[in-house]
Formats: sequence, C-alpha cells, structure tokens
Amino acid sequence: MKRCLWVDEKSEIYVKYHDEEWGVPNHNDRDLFELLILEGFQAGLSWITVLKKREAFRKAFDNFDVTKVSEYDEEKINALLENKDIIRSRGKITAAINNAKIFIEIQKEFGSFSNYIWGFTDNKVIKNTTGEIPVKTELSDMVSKDLKKRGMKYTGSVIIYSYLQAVGVVNDHDINCYKY
Repeated sequence: MKRCLWVDEKSEIYVKYHDEEWGVPNHNDRDLFELLILEGFQAGLSWITVLKKREAFRKAFDNFDVTKVSEYDEEKINALLENKDIIRSRGKITAAINNAKIFIEIQKEFGSFSNYIWGFTDNKVIKNTTGEIPVKTELSDMVSKDLKKRGMKYTGSVIIYSYLQAVGVVNDHDINCYKY
C-alpha cells in the first residue's frame, strides 16, 4: 500500500496519523481545537515530535476542553512549564490560552468553529491535483489573516496551511497515495 512520501513507514505513530486522521474532513470542534493548539506547539519543531507527545498534551490540557483551557491561570501555566512530557514554551502555552478564548468567541459568532473554518471553502474539500505540496496558499493566507485580526497567536499562513491539511479542509495526499 503506497502512502504519502512524508510518512516514515517505520513509525507506527506516523502511519496511524496518516491513515486515520490526516486529510480526513473533521467537523468536531474539540478535535479542531486540539489540532489548532498542537499545530501552534509544532512551530519550529517536527510534527513527529508533537505526535509523540500528543497523549501527554491531552492529559496536560484537560483533553483540550476549550473552556477549561481558556480559564488557565498563572498557577496552571507554571505547572505546564514544569511538565517534562510536553513542549515547555511559555509563549506557546500562553498563546494556547489566548487562542482558546478567541476560539470560543468564534464559536459564539458562527455557531461552531467548524462552521467558521469550513466556511472559507463553502464546506468543500480542496483537493490538490498539482502533485506538489505548497507550504502556504491564498486560502491559508486568508484564514491566517482573519485569525490574527481576531487576536490569535501562532497562526501564521504556514501553520494554518498545515492545520487545513490536518483537518481535511485541504486534501494534499500524494497522487500515488492510496488516500488520494
């Protein structure tokens, strides 16, 4: 079975992520929040680093309950900074809390974050047919600009493009991949 070239076939966690999650259209706000936060933590690091720490992140961040994360205080920030099982960056942790608050505002405005993020494509999956995977596009530029205008952090166009791939708004599976 052929997979995307980026998948390390020896890595069970990468294979599972590719086969079961990456590029699968996702409309669940909890999942959308989790992946948004994880993409922010991935900035400057490899995705496999984040995947290996994902379960620890879920535990540390209350299973990505957006309301709980939005209410984190300095005590919780300090506890997260001491948690050796996650990526310990004050900037990324405070951005996650900030982004949770804005995520909730978006949910109130659009009825769900899913309505918001999928609204950029009229609820359609954008299928890449070029055979080349860009690092950002006009779509990711537009989403990034809007999220930044709302006050989100760690939501640059490259991070957002990766996010759109992860949640299935964009299908960037290689042409030879069985998931294409």
